[in-house]
Amino acid sequence: MKLRGWASCLLVVAALAFSSPCFAAGHARHAAFDLQPLSHQPGSVPWNIVVLLTVLTLLPAIVLSMTPFVRLLVVFHFLRQALGTQTTPSNQTLIGLSLILTFFLMQPVGAAINDAALVPYQQGHTDAMGAVERASVPTRQFMLKYAREKDLALFLELAKQPRPERAQDIPMRVVVPAYLISELKAGFQIGAALYLPFLVVDMAVAAVTTSVGMLQLPPVVISTPLKILLFVMVDGWNLLVGSLMKSF
Repeated sequence: MKLRGWASCLLVVAALAFSSPCFAAGHARHAAFDLQPLSHQPGSVPWNIVVLLTVLTLLPAIVLSMTPFVRLLVVFHFLRQALGTQTTPSNQTLIGLSLILTFFLMQPVGAAINDAALVPYQQGHTDAMGAVERASVPTRQFMLKYAREKDLALFLELAKQPRPERAQDIPMRVVVPAYLISELKAGFQIGAALYLPFLVVDMAVAAVTTSVGMLQLPPVVISTPLKILLFVMVDGWNLLVGSLMKSF
């Protein structure tokens, strides 16, 4: 069965680390206590394990910087602040929701990585590093869709590299930070637009409570349930998640 989804991107190196021909050869050499030739082969089990451990170590950075996770999480935190519910939903809930939506959005990219990198690696047509290089192609294409040209130009200038003729020739060390700050900008833009309606409710409640002389009760105590009621009445979660998903 083919691996689908974002998991295939993260496990592109590990999927057949213990089922490749090199693994069988490694066991035979290990049984004969002759590991010296194996340690110098680029496709040997030690190299596969090193690459696998490196990928697992960089897993949080990969999720944060190469997926829509940052934009989704920023928007959800802005929503919580706008509603005035400081701890509801909890951080764990927002992170979990962002991860699930990220997996949903990245599933086509994961399928492309599976076809381009994992299947050839399983069939022995490429080694671990070659599979990683192949996996970077669909990931780069995804990030280039949402990275602003201004941000790409900035990091090309910082890297002191000439402007390439094709977008596909931009190195990953330029694409990843450009994509990350583009996602941060998009998240803040959506969050600011989301904040404005609730700010109007806060101002209206503050004006009413001040005009009637209700100074003992903070306006936020009255506006918070009104904002929650407004958000529920317009089916806010459906509208927000739908708009976010359509933005990709």
